[in-house]
Amino acid sequence: MRKYNVGMSADVPRRGEDDGPRATAVTFRSVVEERPGQRLRELFDLWWPAYRRWFLRDGEQERSSYAGCLRAVRTHVPELVPAYEGLVELVGGGDLEARFLSLWDPPPFLAACSLAAWTRDGNPSLLRSYDYAPALCETTLLTTTISTRRTMAMSDCLWGALDGVNEDGLAVALAFGGRRAVGRGFAVTLLLRYMLEQCADVSQALEAVAAVPVNLSYNIALVDASGQAALVRVAPDRAPVIEHGGVCAGNRQGATEWPEHATLTGTEAREAVLADALADPAMTLERLEQVFLSEPVQRDPAEHTWGTVYTARYDTRERSVRLLWPDDVWTVHMATAENGQRLRDTRVLMPPLLQREREIPHTPQVIFA
Repeated sequence: MRKYNVGMSADVPRRGEDDGPRATAVTFRSVVEERPGQRLRELFDLWWPAYRRWFLRDGEQERSSYAGCLRAVRTHVPELVPAYEGLVELVGGGDLEARFLSLWDPPPFLAACSLAAWTRDGNPSLLRSYDYAPALCETTLLTTTISTRRTMAMSDCLWGALDGVNEDGLAVALAFGGRRAVGRGFAVTLLLRYMLEQCADVSQALEAVAAVPVNLSYNIALVDASGQAALVRVAPDRAPVIEHGGVCAGNRQGATEWPEHATLTGTEAREAVLADALADPAMTLERLEQVFLSEPVQRDPAEHTWGTVYTARYDTRERSVRLLWPDDVWTVHMATAENGQRLRDTRVLMPPLLQREREIPHTPQVIFA
């Protein structure tokens, strides 16, 4: 059995090896620090070789200079400058590391994922499935104060956030928007980090969206402790589109614009099931959780290249998360979070290892190559 994501993609089979389901052990971590320190530095050292390969995959000349990255952070997210500079110093202060950590103009990366905002019964919650290749995931729940607020979030690129909740009860999560448009901007995970650090509720988060340009199209779900909820569709080539209330999303921003990706990820079926669930007046939060843990929303990693790595249910009032799998649950409360880990034995379908392109490719599988 492969210990699959310890160093992330370091253990991905090389080009020419046969693809297909492989037995793997995926490590999920809970990492807790009052402020970023030794534990985060150790994680960076573990992940940096894989991230460095990804960051330079198109050649160093394709990445922005340190001066350009710093200028982008100062211009668009000035509140995060002290945190950014602190993280750069924490990991050694190298030029390449600083450019990577800015999350400005990174190589395109995308996932599948499903989102739903629950606003009934006085228990506002955010549910999401994260569908990706486990070898390329940090699978780390990081609880710390990076800038101004205590946050608990699934990390990406060390301080970016895939989903999470902050001390005020604002929960956020992302799903790829299913479009091939690429622009100059930040990785969307930096936008989520900015929201968690700077915003107390959905209204403030919606104001923050316009300040942070993103390089790809994404759907972002927001829920806060007062019961406000919204879905924001962001893109590098058009203004954000906002929907309010009990909303859901897969990997489209309206009509299907990338048929190959929609087919590969089954997004239309997932969206339809979630929309029907939220429209059902008899639906409960517990039943909605089971919808997320069942096909077609739950995608078996042994059968899909974009399989479900984990499902998360954020309780905005308790400031807690339930990390969910069909056969297990791991509940973590921000106030009592502890360092620990869970080892998940699973079978993972390796994606076809095809030739990469600098643009988002016509065939979605090559994002993994």
